[in-house]
Amino acid sequence: MRNGAKCADLCRKHGMSEGTFYAWKAKYSGMTVSEANRLKALEDENAKLKKLLAEQMLDMAAMKELLSKKW
Repeated sequence: MRNGAKCADLCRKHGMSEGTFYAWKAKYSGMTVSEANRLKALEDENAKLKKLLAEQMLDMAAMKELLSKKW
């Protein structure tokens, strides 16, 4: 840590748990800022695609249910 500050003190100062700090450290350690930004962009895109897929699957289920009913 910088200037001999302890991890617990820094985490408390910034309002985060030590577990979160170490999880972030494991995920982003060794990455450049541009790589971390690219990872974040890909994660955001993936979340949007998952949402679109879920909505499409709901639409398909509703259509199947509608078509399975007898008129």
